Amino acid sequence: MALNFVRLGVNVDHIATIRNARGGKQPDPVLGAWEAIKAGADGITAHLREDRRHINDDDLNRLQLLCSSENIPLNMEMAATKEMLDIALILKPKSICIVPERRQERTTEGGLDVLSKFNVLSPIIHELNKNGSRVSLFIEAKDEQITAASRTDAKVVEFHTGSYAKAVEVGDATLIDNIVTEFKRAASLADQLGLEVHFGHGLNYDNVETIATIPQCTELNIGHFIIGEAISSGLGTAVNEMRTLIDNARVGL
Repeated sequence: MALNFVRLGVNVDHIATIRNARGGKQPDPVLGAWEAIKAGADGITAHLREDRRHINDDDLNRLQLLCSSENIPLNMEMAATKEMLDIALILKPKSICIVPERRQERTTEGGLDVLSKFNVLSPIIHELNKNGSRVSLFIEAKDEQITAASRTDAKVVEFHTGSYAKAVEVGDATLIDNIVTEFKRAASLADQLGLEVHFGHGLNYDNVETIATIPQCTELNIGHFIIGEAISSGLGTAVNEMRTLIDNARVGL
């Protein structure tokens, strides 16, 4: 289902990364989330990792309070573990995105292997759905992963855009065209199977518009670039500029 409006979810993880580099309470990711909401963010995303390298439990609880008070969805990113399931069942965020997680990685790299982990993921997704959270699966744009996702209770797939972002960065036009073609085909398949389609990872001012023009795209989750851009231009300005680029990309669709 093609929608003319694409939601912008702003990930505030790396505000916490800056805070944790020195310790203490500043900068506060919850204050950053509030600034993002005022500037036009349609949702806030935060990844509670097992090692708490950026967002911590208190951040997540306060983000949930903020988002609830502003009627804005909190999208909790989490690994498929018992610890995270227990936290999510208590927190009850509006949205949950299940992601792969490895301690040695700097950030989430690659998509979740839903096919091989189907029996682990299915009961977790079922419990989260029963608890009132809408579940998304962060995957590669591959047929087998999309089909496996559709067999779970998940309502959303978020396609990993890391390889696309790298192709744009190095200026490989052929690779860019191939990846975008794959995204369009995958988005169409997901839509046919009844899944809502999101995209995220490595998106910035230079590459976001192409992704935003994919008809089935309903949400983009962007964090690292916006937080980095905020250092020079201000968080509100960075969010507003991203919001404008996404909206302009949808004109005429």
